[in-house]
Amino acid sequence: MSAIRLLVLGAVRQHGRAHGYQVRNDLEYWGAHEWSNTKPGSIYHALKQMAKQGVLHAHEVAPSAAGGPPRTEYEVTDAGREEYFRLLREALAAFDQKTDVLSAAIGFMVDLPRGDVLALLRERLAKLAVWRSSVTEYYTPEGGPESLGHIGEIMHRWVHSADAEAEWTRGLIARIEGGAYSFAGEGGDPFVGVLADGQENPFI
Repeated sequence: MSAIRLLVLGAVRQHGRAHGYQVRNDLEYWGAHEWSNTKPGSIYHALKQMAKQGVLHAHEVAPSAAGGPPRTEYEVTDAGREEYFRLLREALAAFDQKTDVLSAAIGFMVDLPRGDVLALLRERLAKLAVWRSSVTEYYTPEGGPESLGHIGEIMHRWVHSADAEAEWTRGLIARIEGGAYSFAGEGGDPFVGVLADGQENPFI
């Protein structure tokens, strides 16, 4: 899965309608240019491609009174909403996603009901346990990596990564079970993760 597809769909959805610069500004506001391959050119390319594919609808907007060319604003279609939630659920439940995909999913997890997020994270835990077991069929952590020569360091890293990911996932589950964050359908003031049109990004 590509992180940029989930990121762009999520950013446009939060605005309702957004032009390319707004999406780019939001993703830079979240620091996505540091933890993913989300670069300006890839953002604009993704917007145009998804409009062609029917997951975004492109609106031509008249030029401003100050002049300049017309710009395009994008809106998520019904097909786009369906894909967005599919990608989001898939990313939360997977154990083998790249860091940028998981980071994007965590950033948008509050768009789902709390119970759904907990179920998906528990699914992730179960998959991590299966993956760890498959590694330890060939490698016993208690024996240390040296038992397999320097190649053992590879499996040692896999097991260490699985344990660290499981610990982090259990901690997130506990925080969500304890009432952290406001999820879909719970009312209250949702967290605003996008910049208003024309608002400066304070981090650049």
